[in-house]
Amino acid sequence: MQDPELFHIAKNWFQEQNWTPFPFQKETWKVFLDGKHGLLNAPTGSGKTYALWFPIVLNYIKNHPDYKTKHKKGLKAIWITPLRALSQEIKQSAERITQDLDTQMTVGIRTGDTSTKERAKMRTNMPDLLITTPESLHLLLSSKGYAKTFKDCTAIVVDEWHELLGSKRGVQMELGLSRLKTVCKELRIWGISATIGNLEQAREVLLGPTSPELENSVLIKANLNKKITVKSIIPKEMETFPWRGHLGLHLLDQVIPIIKKSRTTLLFTNTRSQCEIWFQKILEKYPEFAGEMAMHHGSINKETRLWVEQAIRNESLKAVVCTSSLDLGVDFAPVETVVQIGGPKGVARFLQRAGRSGHRPGKESVIYFLPTHAMELIEASAMQKAVLNSAVEDRIPYLNSFDVLIQYLTTLAVSDGFYPDEIYPEIKQTFCFQAISDEQWQWLLNFLVMGSQSLKTYDEYKKVEVKNDGKFVVNSRMVAMRHRFQIGTIVGDASISVRYQKGGYIGTIEEYFISKLSPGDVFTFAGRNLEFIRIQGMSAHVRNSNKRTNKVPSWMGGRLSFSAKMSELLRQELYTAELDISEQSEEIQALEQMFSKQREESIVPQPHQFLIETFKTRDGFHHMFYPFEGRAIHEGMSSLLAYRISLLSPITCSLAFNDYGFELLSDREIDIQEVLDNNLFTPEYMLSDLQKSLNSNEMARRKFRDIAVISGMVFTGQPGKGIKMKHLQSSSQLLFDVFRDFEDDNLLYQQAYTETFEHQLEEGRLRLALERIAQQEIVWKQCSQPTPFSFPIITDRLREKLSNEKLADRIKKMMAKLTK
Repeated sequence: MQDPELFHIAKNWFQEQNWTPFPFQKETWKVFLDGKHGLLNAPTGSGKTYALWFPIVLNYIKNHPDYKTKHKKGLKAIWITPLRALSQEIKQSAERITQDLDTQMTVGIRTGDTSTKERAKMRTNMPDLLITTPESLHLLLSSKGYAKTFKDCTAIVVDEWHELLGSKRGVQMELGLSRLKTVCKELRIWGISATIGNLEQAREVLLGPTSPELENSVLIKANLNKKITVKSIIPKEMETFPWRGHLGLHLLDQVIPIIKKSRTTLLFTNTRSQCEIWFQKILEKYPEFAGEMAMHHGSINKETRLWVEQAIRNESLKAVVCTSSLDLGVDFAPVETVVQIGGPKGVARFLQRAGRSGHRPGKESVIYFLPTHAMELIEASAMQKAVLNSAVEDRIPYLNSFDVLIQYLTTLAVSDGFYPDEIYPEIKQTFCFQAISDEQWQWLLNFLVMGSQSLKTYDEYKKVEVKNDGKFVVNSRMVAMRHRFQIGTIVGDASISVRYQKGGYIGTIEEYFISKLSPGDVFTFAGRNLEFIRIQGMSAHVRNSNKRTNKVPSWMGGRLSFSAKMSELLRQELYTAELDISEQSEEIQALEQMFSKQREESIVPQPHQFLIETFKTRDGFHHMFYPFEGRAIHEGMSSLLAYRISLLSPITCSLAFNDYGFELLSDREIDIQEVLDNNLFTPEYMLSDLQKSLNSNEMARRKFRDIAVISGMVFTGQPGKGIKMKHLQSSSQLLFDVFRDFEDDNLLYQQAYTETFEHQLEEGRLRLALERIAQQEIVWKQCSQPTPFSFPIITDRLREKLSNEKLADRIKKMMAKLTK
């Protein structure tokens, strides 16, 4: 069948739906049928799913003209999705095409939610089109005879590639693709990505930097100018001394009319605890929403989440309070409005959330920005400009993630075994391992067979055997079973399931929160007040309670930091505070009262200035620094500076930081002039000073726990019988200490330090920030009292020590004193 006839089939189908295919969809069909690989860049809700399902089905029709009467069974295409929640949508789109075109093709889903019965059925009878996750793809690669399963596969589509890039799941995907390229002779590889700054690099990572696939590939951009409207919710009364968290709830009454005006509203919070609090507070104040409002976050049980997603589609919910669990691709046509509570910390995340409203080609997306303290209005204003200029972040890919590589090689050894000479060239073609050396490869092979040098007397680390012909295999059923349980790169804190004493599963909470509760304590979770009874096994038993409580689970993932792009936009926006009012945004104008209070004691810095403030309170001597670079950078910079100051004169300080700046609080005054004279902000010797200043051993030790789990050195336990986090922590710490003392050239041990500096402390960004400060004029203001800029940092430090009630009282007293 010729391509024009195939296009005719597609166009007819679109006409029947009363749709017109976009130029980017037609272009994708054409190049796919020409045998090309590629990356498709398209916004959510633009029809990208049809851009790739269609050519996959058309390609099958082209090669099987008698497709209506004869059906050739077997796997023909794989669609990878990072989120299980998306798989139902993707399946429905595929089935619409396969059924309407009478192809007899079957569509199946295989994720962590798939039942054992379903999986067993798939072993003998694979669907034609499979929707799965990176982890489940590797599980398939760990089964015997996988090459036979995949051999007729003609396409693999990696959806939401921007989400996987810059994470170890992305590395897992690169390795999976490197194998499938060899196994499937006719394979076309495609990625779908929302807008990121480094699209060209994203294509290179997907296909491999030196691969023939990259040479035979295209980057297709959907030029659909989607209109995004950002509206800030500006408080009627503006506080002059902002502090984090409380302002959001003060604006609750301004959110209700927005909810009432729309068919459905999604309220995005940055953390699960914030999500729980907002849900409770709206219902307390507006009980009429009961039954019309729901909550959605990753720790709530699957049934509830699916029910909420369905209820949004059926328009039976007026509002849903959610977290990033609804960020990606779930297609909810009825959502008209999105409210973002608090700064989203990154432009891409904000645009992604905005795109959840008006999720149809050509429809306008409306997003309201609700600040949780006054300074966040600067972020709101920066977001307006970012949306206008399409300023989006890069996603930085990982390099040399040896833990993921060890897991992958074990996967191959568990299934049919592998010959190193065959696998090595495939691995060298991936982006992550393009620079791997022969010595490192040899070390990894030795590690698989013997465990590390210092552990070779222990049998439990010897997982793989080498046969006489040089093939690496796993013969032990126990090793194979444990390995399959642990395939994946997401290592969280140990989760404890929350259940009613009489049965009934509510969701999961991280172990460290539960460990702080005593029997009888009441906490809020999944929209209910629950009384904690006891822990049994890996479950917390609870019952419903009528008591009021302010205990809300907090999750470790709660504190996001600014992206580099976001920091830059924020600084540019802050600098407009000194411009003429006609050049200021509505948000910056609304903050004038705060800025004028700031000017009484200090200044609002200009682009060429770097501000330092010092003052004394009953807590001690405060030294405030304002780089406006985001929490992660300030964590590294404050430690670095404190360490360098301690070399000048012995002094102890406690550190506090937020996204705007950091504080060194000490019992003696620090001579700032001495800090400036000795050029303590220099980027020289940064790395060695950082290693000494931070407890980098402790940070690397925490990172190493994840590396030990991913590489399989530490076993996390069978499903439902998880090993407690503290046991995992202690087993991995033991290993870490052994390597530190006896084998410091161990690649996994070294990787822990590399990841600490490159990913957690963002060493590259820290260096650039120090270089920028070195060019600026340093303005040191000796103040008589705290300033509006310093207030959020001071109150954040107090928050660590005080309960919510005591904190509110203390802040009231501080406010009264400052606003005299």
